[in-house]
Amino acid sequence: MVEAQQCTLCKGPLDHVYVPMESWNMSGLLCSKCYSKKIAEHYPGTHERVNKSN
Repeated sequence: MVEAQQCTLCKGPLDHVYVPMESWNMSGLLCSKCYSKKIAEHYPGTHERVNKSN
């Protein structure tokens, strides 16, 4: 049986899998919300999502 994966920080379900950057000194996978929070912590300022599919 396959074990369900969960976010390392919030223990919520993984809507999309994100791997933390090595400089964050974390192991495991992150959900999109927690990954965005970590990005904002380590790279302050405004961040704009870009849709490359258009």
